[in-house]
Amino acid sequence: MKNRKLHRIVAIILALVMVVSVLWAALSALTASAVTQTQIDKLKNERKELSEQKRAVQSEINSLQYEQLSASAKKKVLDGRISLTELEIDNINEQIETYRLLIAEKEIEVKQAQGREDDQLGLYKRRVRDMEENGAISYLAVVFDAASFSDLLARIDFVGDIMRSDEAAYRDLVRARLDTVAAKDELIATVAEQEAEKVALQEKQAELEVQVAESIELLQRIDDDLTARTAFWDEINAETERLQAEINALAEELRRQEEAAAAQGRSTGTVYGTGSLQWPGTSNVVTREFGTMPHPIYHDLRPHYGIDIRAAYGSDIHAADSGKVITSTYSSSYGNYIVISHGSGMTTLYAHMSKLKSKVGDTVSKGAVIGYAGSTGASTATHLHFEVSVNGEKIDPLKYFSSDGYIKKNG
Repeated sequence: MKNRKLHRIVAIILALVMVVSVLWAALSALTASAVTQTQIDKLKNERKELSEQKRAVQSEINSLQYEQLSASAKKKVLDGRISLTELEIDNINEQIETYRLLIAEKEIEVKQAQGREDDQLGLYKRRVRDMEENGAISYLAVVFDAASFSDLLARIDFVGDIMRSDEAAYRDLVRARLDTVAAKDELIATVAEQEAEKVALQEKQAELEVQVAESIELLQRIDDDLTARTAFWDEINAETERLQAEINALAEELRRQEEAAAAQGRSTGTVYGTGSLQWPGTSNVVTREFGTMPHPIYHDLRPHYGIDIRAAYGSDIHAADSGKVITSTYSSSYGNYIVISHGSGMTTLYAHMSKLKSKVGDTVSKGAVIGYAGSTGASTATHLHFEVSVNGEKIDPLKYFSSDGYIKKNG
């Protein structure tokens, strides 16, 4: 019975991770060229759905069943909650941008309405001035100067037209004034809603920082428990090896497809890398190098198949070279990670991201932003884990960079 419950929880976690990527893509696809209330309502509904999903995850965390999960499964739950909060932040940012465009539109409407009101007021003032200068007697003069009965009827119609014109001018002035007031009221309401969204954004960002700290603290607690530490490492190590086998298989399949297309004279549209790599992070500080060395969590000698680059939370991660994204997903070891195939058997891997920007099948250019730094997966601090493989063999990434382009610093 307990095993079934645990399996159900893990299944929910995996489903949430998939939902995160789908919702993020939906948010990114939103355009704000023609701002409407429907757009804003859609964003608000999406935010409501995200909040409901977060409550479901939090409910699992608060339950006793959560305590029965393995360390990696717990970390996956926490990472899922972080990803959902990231999506909420994206949603609020999208709303703020939508409101910003809406405010710009409302400001134009106010100016246009004010212009129409000013024009109509000018017309009305000229009519009143004409009436004051000519006086009411002028209407009688028009009537009594008629040369015949038919001329009299025509003149009476003419006077009626003038009076109706005066009345219409007054109505138009009132309508223009009401339009101006309504436009200004809508502008004030829109500005107020934007300010509320900014406050919500600040709250979500503070919440995210707490959640990231909680996720990191979990691994630090595992570090104090030798049994948990060993079990966690064994699980992560097995998953890492499995993932590398999958990456190798995907790269090989892509190579076969390209060869088959070339034999048939077709182009797959694949962008090949130059073989010269660009530094993928925004910082040039390497906190952990490639090779066998003491592990920062487990403190014994462990192989490290890449380099760790210091990074601020949410900072850009860049494609080291042009290529095709063959993996963009979540794992307990790498967290949110992306693998790019550059052709000629070379792949690069970017791990522990807070958020993925590129999806499987995307063609990326050298230097393109593919995600954002985080601490998902087996990570005790925000950083970028970067790997290079050639024909399935791990290569020290620093071999591709000049030694004066980075700084080695432990911790």
